Amino acid sequence: MVSQNVVVADAKTGIITVSTVSNSSVFTPSAQKPPTAPGYISISNKKLLKNLEINGAQSQRLTSWVDSMRASSPTHLKSLPSLSAQEELNSWIKRHPSALDMFERIIEAASGKQIVMFLDYDGTLSPIVDDPDRAFMSSKMRRTVKKMAKSFPTSIVTGRCIDKVYSFVKLAELYYAGSHGMDIKGPTKGFSRYNKDKPSILYQPAGDFLPMIDEVYKQLVEKTKSTAGAKVENNKFCLSVHFRCVDEKKWSELALNVRSVVKKYPTLKLSQGRKVFEIRPMVKWDKGKALEFLLESLGFENSNEVFPIYIGDDKTDEDAFKVLRERGQGFGILVSKFPKDTSASYSLQDPPQVMDFLKRLVEWKQMQQ
Repeated sequence: MVSQNVVVADAKTGIITVSTVSNSSVFTPSAQKPPTAPGYISISNKKLLKNLEINGAQSQRLTSWVDSMRASSPTHLKSLPSLSAQEELNSWIKRHPSALDMFERIIEAASGKQIVMFLDYDGTLSPIVDDPDRAFMSSKMRRTVKKMAKSFPTSIVTGRCIDKVYSFVKLAELYYAGSHGMDIKGPTKGFSRYNKDKPSILYQPAGDFLPMIDEVYKQLVEKTKSTAGAKVENNKFCLSVHFRCVDEKKWSELALNVRSVVKKYPTLKLSQGRKVFEIRPMVKWDKGKALEFLLESLGFENSNEVFPIYIGDDKTDEDAFKVLRERGQGFGILVSKFPKDTSASYSLQDPPQVMDFLKRLVEWKQMQQ
């Protein structure tokens, strides 16, 4: 006698029964009805199909998230065949040439107009590091940005909270747009010649979300504490969950844990940057809106005499790149060593190249005086 698992469907009730029976009783009348003994699983056809659909959709979404997480890691791009990768890079550079190589053309386009600078922080002014609390900019970069602010109105537009990024930059003469542009402040009075007769800017379009952000922050810290290497950062009006130091085998688990928290708050949205999850309020505001607000605050809302330059390395910077394209003014520069879909016009490879570009701008401005 051999025991087997048998699935039997009742035509009237639509019940699927999974039970263990011997081969001698499979075709007996008693086997056509659900057994009364314990130990079997009973679910309806509809419910079974629905569960399969839900689990399948969740699995597809999770796979999509993990694939996106891998794509945000440059090391995975290095695994492409070298010839194919080089061809792709060459093609991409033709579409987004180096801002250093095209410097003369850039200056020609900006001639006679007021240049206004917008700079992301992480990956643009400072290198990407494993510990986000140690993303220090070099003293050379700080001196360069300080000279830049003397030559042109200059803003830092970042996902960080203003207090955190200011502790890195330490320059009072800059405009700061933290939390992806949801917290904007102007230069300290007397430090910038561009706001002498204007009050210091203060704009916070997501102010009502502060209690919710703090609540979600605590939940994410608790939910991710079992994932080694995960770090939750409170950026005041938004949150970041860094997974740069998380074992790739744990990415699926981390993605599920983060999503399980955020889905309880329908007015928050979850997105992804370079090895980081971003949680932000669903307000119609981003780095592109921040750029427009700052231009308006500087008196360039409808001006044809302004030339904005935005330099950044992250997905969130694309909102600013798109705004510049739509305005038909200035241009965006993407900081990346690898091909990426972007609305930026030009590219630079890393922070050292960004510094070289800024230095050349300052030198050009000094020659005009």
